[in-house]
Amino acid sequence: MHGYSGDKQAYLTRLRRIEGQIRGLQRMVEEDSYCIDILTQVSAATRALQAVALGLLEDHIGHCVTDAINAGGPEAEEKVKEASAAIARLVRS
Repeated sequence: MHGYSGDKQAYLTRLRRIEGQIRGLQRMVEEDSYCIDILTQVSAATRALQAVALGLLEDHIGHCVTDAINAGGPEAEEKVKEASAAIARLVRS
């Protein structure tokens, strides 16, 4: 079971909403909308994706990493490294 399983439906709802935002962006470009309006929507979609990513990261740390640490052994260190790498990727994006 993954850490996000309890919130799976909420994540899917959010991702579908983001998918609609992206389709809206495509439509705006096709219709030659004003650049600033498109950039504003890109920013909104980016923030929405970041919110999903942060939620997934929180769930991962709260479930997968915590379980591995409680179990001990080499898997615990691997899960911590994995979470650290994910945080680094998010910070860079």
